[in-house]
Amino acid sequence: MRLAERRPIWPMVKQRLAVFDGPLVLIMGLLLSVGLVTLYSAGIDLPGIVENQVRNILVAIVVMWLTANVKPQTLMRFAVPVYSMGIVLLIAVALFGTVKLGARRWLNLGVANFQPSEIMKIAMPLMLAWFFQKREGLIHWREFTVAALLLAVPVGLIAKQPDLGTALLVLAAGFYIIFLAGLSWRVLIGLAVAVAASLPVVWSVLHPYQRERIMMLIDPSSDPLGKGFHIIQSTIAVGSGGITGKGWLQGTQAHLEFIPERTTDFIFAVFSEEFGLIGNIVLMILYLFLIGRGLVIAANAPTFFTRLLAGAITMIFFTYAFVNMGMVSGILPVVGVPLPFMSYGGTSLLTLGLGAGMLMSIQKNRKLVQS
Repeated sequence: MRLAERRPIWPMVKQRLAVFDGPLVLIMGLLLSVGLVTLYSAGIDLPGIVENQVRNILVAIVVMWLTANVKPQTLMRFAVPVYSMGIVLLIAVALFGTVKLGARRWLNLGVANFQPSEIMKIAMPLMLAWFFQKREGLIHWREFTVAALLLAVPVGLIAKQPDLGTALLVLAAGFYIIFLAGLSWRVLIGLAVAVAASLPVVWSVLHPYQRERIMMLIDPSSDPLGKGFHIIQSTIAVGSGGITGKGWLQGTQAHLEFIPERTTDFIFAVFSEEFGLIGNIVLMILYLFLIGRGLVIAANAPTFFTRLLAGAITMIFFTYAFVNMGMVSGILPVVGVPLPFMSYGGTSLLTLGLGAGMLMSIQKNRKLVQS
């Protein structure tokens, strides 16, 4: 009896590793490296923070690799279950979620607290891309209405927690899909007019702390030691970096603890102070390359579903970076959005790794004819 021949291990491993998109991995690796360098300076008095972030990065890489090995057809089959599970979990949060600092955003799993709203950052574009794929060639106003309802439900549940930052990110993710599906400019202009007209109503339903954030954007000096402290100190740090920056580990605003949340939402202020305008330009170029590579993947995608999904994920990366930098620079309200691949945190890295894995899956399978 002949023994079964063993297949060489390296070709199998090579095939699995081939899912990684070279340009995307290179850009993400540079951003993660810059993030670790900046995090070391920002958290120099916080033992173990860099080691924890390295662990978060490794977990995100594993998730990215696993997702990249999932074919787009399988991603489509996951769309409805993942979206439905996300809605159920958001309802569970509203009913018996854990309250922290006046916000009900977490579910207690016994060993850790879990924030279900993070699921919707990926589940929302996945669901809407599936929905429009099923109706390709038959997309009319009814389809856009149904898509708007599918988007409104999770956004409303997240805003109710309240978590305005995540709600806006989920709203943006869904909007990108609807726009890329063919929403006309006339409708967009009409929506813009409607939003402008509804601002007084929106203002009346905002929580007091949300109104204060908006007012602090207009005039942070009205409460420099209170609500305006974040914006004032972050803009001082950004401006004090000058052209070339103060140098790594030399940022006074960060090391004297004037910058709040300096390892998470405001890490861009630490980077700006230490590396200056030149560093900021290099960082923005890296993000432009990241977005550009994502758009190339979207343009080469073989199906309507993959084009919509890749385009939306890419624009989510853009939204993260734009909102965070705008928030730290004082041109947008403080809404708690991390800087992609740089801010400390496992949940945001996990979401970003999942999105990057989907882009790689779409790129790998771009030559396949899919039904």
